[in-house]
Amino acid sequence: MTVVGCNKCVKFMLFFFNFVFWLAGGVILGVALWLRHDNQTSSLLMQQFEGQQAPNTFYTSVYILIAVGAVMMIVGFLGCYGAIQESQCLLGTFFFLLVCLFACEVAAGIWGFSNRETISKEMINFYDAAYIKSVDVVDSSSKTAAIKVLEVFHETLDCCGKGDDSPLFKQVAGALCPKKTQDDALLKPQSCHLKLKDLFSEKLCLIGLAALVVAVIMIFEMIFTMVLCCAIRNATPVY
Repeated sequence: MTVVGCNKCVKFMLFFFNFVFWLAGGVILGVALWLRHDNQTSSLLMQQFEGQQAPNTFYTSVYILIAVGAVMMIVGFLGCYGAIQESQCLLGTFFFLLVCLFACEVAAGIWGFSNRETISKEMINFYDAAYIKSVDVVDSSSKTAAIKVLEVFHETLDCCGKGDDSPLFKQVAGALCPKKTQDDALLKPQSCHLKLKDLFSEKLCLIGLAALVVAVIMIFEMIFTMVLCCAIRNATPVY
């Protein structure tokens, strides 16, 4: 027996929210893939210095986002199908998966908030290690590698130095910093520390905004799923 009246409206509302949830999963998957292959972040995170790879904590969060987007699309399809079929079993499974996803999202949000500055700090430390080696008075293969790392950072972020640069660095800044036009030469170059903070703060804000929108959709879906399940159970004749 199908649901009628207001419960029928709930059914279609649940279908609508599930469809939006499915679309949101696709958007998150697309954004995560864009973040993974973004030229600006990729060129920085692929750098190596003295046998060490640049910190990849940012990529870890991106891989989690890719998995979340894929799971959201599967769960969203399950919810749409369960709502149309008015199946208590499918809706119950969908509700359980929603609760699990919501709990994981809350846990990831708490972890992300508590470690929101970790990514930029790790990249700043990596930059500083190359910075210190680049001004070494002794020529070596490590110094050459450090200079190449700094050149990539400076060209990618359009910055130069830490902001409180040493006299030794200022002597070689002309070779390491991006070439400026005559008009821009009068301007003080921006600190790479600030540029790194801004870069990853912007990316993390984008991830946080997407997670907040998804969390709101999940709450409405859980409410509508419970209402529809109760309506289906009440509409089913008992013999």
